Amino acid sequence: MPRERANIRGVPLSLVAVVSLAGCTGQQGAMCTLSDMDSGVSVVWRPTDFKGSGGATIRVCVDGSCEERASGDPSDPIGMASVRLPQDIGGKKLPVELTVTPVKGGGVVTDTAQAQLTEQRPNGPNCEPVAWVARFRADPVKGLVSAEGFSLQGDQP
Repeated sequence: MPRERANIRGVPLSLVAVVSLAGCTGQQGAMCTLSDMDSGVSVVWRPTDFKGSGGATIRVCVDGSCEERASGDPSDPIGMASVRLPQDIGGKKLPVELTVTPVKGGGVVTDTAQAQLTEQRPNGPNCEPVAWVARFRADPVKGLVSAEGFSLQGDQP
């Protein structure tokens, strides 16, 4: 009998260990992971899109705050510039400005759009943090386009 009691006592401790490793407990008993996420607007691109111009400098401004990045080596699969926003900004619409300046000269591409921030919960429903995000794609000719369907393999039909 003492052996059975030891096994029974060990079960609750094992469950506690598993629960604590899985993350925090959110509202209504939901299991939450521990991922972090910042609010912001990001612009993604494939560096190969800018290969013909010798690369480019990509500048993204959102509501007056800016980030600037080189388009990157064409062998890189993805490039990104992200402008962080206050974590509690909410579902606002914000102006986004894109400037693409080719390294070898040529035409500078400028574009503007309105970013509709949407709620993201990386750890699941009812779990923190809540981030407000929008995402675009930088096109070397068209400027800001939707990032929906963005693929690293090239343009999709």
